[in-house]
Amino acid sequence: MDYIAHLSKDRKLATILRAQDPIEIRPRKNLCLRLCASIMSQQLSTKVAQVLFHRFLALYEGKEPTSQQIVDTPFETLRGIGLSNAKAQYVLNVAQFFIDQKLDDKKIRKMADEEVIDLLTQIKGVGRWTVEMLLMFTLGREDVFAVDDYGIQVAMKKLYKLDDSNKKEFKQQMLSLSTKWAPYRTYACRHLWDWKDGE
Repeated sequence: MDYIAHLSKDRKLATILRAQDPIEIRPRKNLCLRLCASIMSQQLSTKVAQVLFHRFLALYEGKEPTSQQIVDTPFETLRGIGLSNAKAQYVLNVAQFFIDQKLDDKKIRKMADEEVIDLLTQIKGVGRWTVEMLLMFTLGREDVFAVDDYGIQVAMKKLYKLDDSNKKEFKQQMLSLSTKWAPYRTYACRHLWDWKDGE
């Protein structure tokens, strides 16, 4: 894998890479649904998030719904599967935005990372972090760094012995360390998450 040789120039990161299997990054379909799933999973453990998402798909007989099908789903039905008021509304906001803007996977795939972030953070309930996750896990973009991700912060604090008492300085240090990883920052993040979870 090309990325391993490049990221291994960072000696601390190299120790993690040696202990893990290489990662493949592949694009996935149905961006509207994946963005909804990302909203549902916010502040939840992976396990709980999966349960919620399965309940959500069950509303559509286990098939992946279109934006229109999501918009046509009553608010109370979304609340009924365990979504909070806010999350139920945000999911509907996402689907409505995709319809209003006539967005499809093809249109979004042609856009640069920052363009995708600027476009989708216009939706109430969608922040930069949520779109970064979409870029990494659904669009398959290889060079995304999620500086606000708690897991990445924990991993980098531990690996690089960073002090996070001043949040602003801490994030600056994270960003300057991550510049060396370009153009493979997504891979670095994925390995840092795996390392943190496996510790």
